[in-house]
Amino acid sequence: MNYNNHSNNSNQFQMEQRDDDLSINVSSGLGFTSDMDMHNRCCSGRFWCIQDICGIICVVLTWFLILYSMFVSFFVILIPAISTHTIFSVFNLILFMALSSLAFISHVRTMLTDPGAVPRGNATKEMIQRMGLQQGQVIFKCQKCCSIKPERAHHCSVCQRCVRKMDHHCPWVNNCVGENNQKFFVLFTFYIATLSVHSLVLVILQFISCVHSEWKECSTYSPPATVILLLFLGFEALLFAIFTTIMLGTQMQAIWNDETGIEQLKKEEARWIRKSRWKSFHSVFGLFSIQWFSPFTNPPLDGKKRNAYLYAV
Repeated sequence: MNYNNHSNNSNQFQMEQRDDDLSINVSSGLGFTSDMDMHNRCCSGRFWCIQDICGIICVVLTWFLILYSMFVSFFVILIPAISTHTIFSVFNLILFMALSSLAFISHVRTMLTDPGAVPRGNATKEMIQRMGLQQGQVIFKCQKCCSIKPERAHHCSVCQRCVRKMDHHCPWVNNCVGENNQKFFVLFTFYIATLSVHSLVLVILQFISCVHSEWKECSTYSPPATVILLLFLGFEALLFAIFTTIMLGTQMQAIWNDETGIEQLKKEEARWIRKSRWKSFHSVFGLFSIQWFSPFTNPPLDGKKRNAYLYAV
């Protein structure tokens, strides 16, 4: 689709159909600001909330599995052994609680953080006329959410938004993994993988202890109940250790190569300037420090990405 629109300031727009996007060539204009888009937000816009029933079920299931692992590890394995193996039990209680808390907080922050959504409906002629762009600069418009589409942004059909540096939509966190929450997702997979390995080790040690004691005084529960609880936890730990380790590996590879999962899947040719591997990690986690492993600190914001014509301010 091609059209020309001449205004008093001789602004010209040339739009060309390209798959699901529109390429817009803009000659001049002024910057603009817009109000916060309340779509997919809750609590007066403070949190990002995706109302997807599949995602909500996966979130509840994730929390249930974390609580189940805590229940079995605490009340079946560690607490009954405090009287005989005090140091071992207390150390593992503290370690398990720390890993569970960090995994839960990382999960919640991944879920409630705006992944980098582009404002909807800002790709209008009026907005484009008011934008401060250089002559001949090309931008892209998403036809699905009518937004000006930044480089490396992709549209998510679940979130119904374009997301900057979108890697994928994960139902387990009920959110897209994008520019603003990739750090929290990486931490979530890391802590769940570590927690799963820890649980698996505890289950194996408990089985060995119970077999040596002939299932006498190895648990406050009956032997059949203890076996069922331990087997289920062992299966859960093994399954999620494998799954989250693979997810963690793919995320680290994506950061290492400065290429998102969607870009790898579509085999898109890199139109952006690739960062060095170390700078790519800096863009997600910041300068190397203990804060890399903290879900309480926000990822760094690159000021060069905050162009007024791409994002609401």
